Amino acid sequence: STPIAPEDDVANRYSRTDRTTYSRYSRDTNSSGNSVPSNALEKRIEELEKELAKERQENVRLMKVTQDKEELIGKLKEEIDLLNR
Repeated sequence: STPIAPEDDVANRYSRTDRTTYSRYSRDTNSSGNSVPSNALEKRIEELEKELAKERQENVRLMKVTQDKEELIGKLKEEIDLLNR
Protein backbone atom coordinates (compact mmCIF):
# COMPACT_ATOMS: atom_id res chain seq x y z
CA SER A 1 0.00 0.00 0.00
CA THR A 2 1.04 3.60 -0.55
CA PRO A 3 1.80 5.80 2.46
CA ILE A 4 -0.80 8.50 2.92
CA ALA A 5 0.23 12.03 3.90
CA PRO A 6 -0.97 13.21 7.32
CA GLU A 7 -4.11 15.34 7.32
CA ASP A 8 -2.15 18.53 8.00
CA ASP A 9 0.10 17.98 4.98
CA VAL A 10 -2.80 17.27 2.64
CA ALA A 11 -5.04 20.02 3.99
CA ASN A 12 -2.30 22.68 3.98
CA ARG A 13 -0.23 21.62 0.99
CA TYR A 14 -1.57 24.33 -1.33
CA SER A 15 -2.91 26.95 1.06
CA ARG A 16 -0.10 29.50 0.67
CA THR A 17 0.09 29.09 -3.11
CA ASP A 18 -3.68 29.33 -3.44
CA ARG A 19 -3.87 32.54 -1.45
CA THR A 20 -1.11 34.07 -3.55
CA THR A 21 -2.88 33.03 -6.75
CA TYR A 22 -6.23 34.39 -5.53
CA SER A 23 -4.69 37.69 -4.47
CA ARG A 24 -2.91 38.04 -7.80
CA TYR A 25 -6.12 37.22 -9.69
CA SER A 26 -8.04 39.83 -7.71
CA ARG A 27 -5.41 42.53 -8.37
CA ASP A 28 -5.11 41.69 -12.06
CA THR A 29 -8.86 41.76 -12.55
CA ASN A 30 -9.26 45.09 -10.79
CA SER A 31 -6.35 46.76 -12.57
CA SER A 32 -7.63 45.69 -15.98
CA GLY A 33 -10.71 47.87 -15.59
CA ASN A 34 -13.21 45.04 -15.02
CA SER A 35 -16.59 46.43 -13.95
CA VAL A 36 -17.06 43.78 -11.21
CA PRO A 37 -16.55 45.42 -7.80
CA SER A 38 -13.56 44.12 -5.83
CA ASN A 39 -15.89 43.36 -2.90
CA ALA A 40 -17.84 40.90 -5.04
CA LEU A 41 -14.62 39.28 -6.21
CA GLU A 42 -13.27 39.01 -2.68
CA LYS A 43 -16.54 37.49 -1.50
CA ARG A 44 -16.49 34.96 -4.36
CA ILE A 45 -12.86 34.12 -3.61
CA GLU A 46 -13.75 33.49 0.05
CA GLU A 47 -16.61 31.22 -1.04
CA LEU A 48 -14.30 29.29 -3.35
CA GLU A 49 -11.63 29.00 -0.63
CA LYS A 50 -14.24 27.57 1.78
CA GLU A 51 -15.45 25.13 -0.86
CA LEU A 52 -11.85 24.14 -1.60
CA ALA A 53 -11.19 23.52 2.11
CA LYS A 54 -14.27 21.29 2.33
CA GLU A 55 -13.19 19.34 -0.75
CA ARG A 56 -9.71 18.87 0.71
CA GLN A 57 -11.22 17.56 3.95
CA GLU A 58 -13.33 15.13 1.97
CA ASN A 59 -10.24 14.08 0.02
CA VAL A 60 -8.36 13.41 3.28
CA ARG A 61 -11.30 11.38 4.58
CA LEU A 62 -11.49 9.32 1.39
CA MET A 63 -7.74 8.71 1.42
CA LYS A 64 -8.00 7.44 5.01
CA VAL A 65 -10.89 5.13 4.08
CA THR A 66 -8.88 3.83 1.12
CA GLN A 67 -5.82 3.23 3.29
CA ASP A 68 -7.92 1.38 5.88
CA LYS A 69 -9.44 -0.83 3.20
CA GLU A 70 -6.02 -1.56 1.67
CA GLU A 71 -4.76 -2.63 5.11
CA LEU A 72 -7.78 -4.88 5.58
CA ILE A 73 -7.23 -6.44 2.15
CA GLY A 74 -3.60 -7.12 3.06
CA LYS A 75 -4.59 -8.78 6.34
CA LEU A 76 -7.23 -10.90 4.61
CA LYS A 77 -4.71 -12.01 1.97
CA GLU A 78 -2.35 -13.09 4.74
CA GLU A 79 -5.16 -15.00 6.42
CA ILE A 80 -6.04 -16.74 3.14
CA ASP A 81 -2.41 -17.75 2.69
CA LEU A 82 -2.33 -19.19 6.21
CA LEU A 83 -5.56 -21.10 5.64
CA ASN A 84 -4.25 -22.48 2.33
CA ARG A 85 -1.17 -23.91 4.08
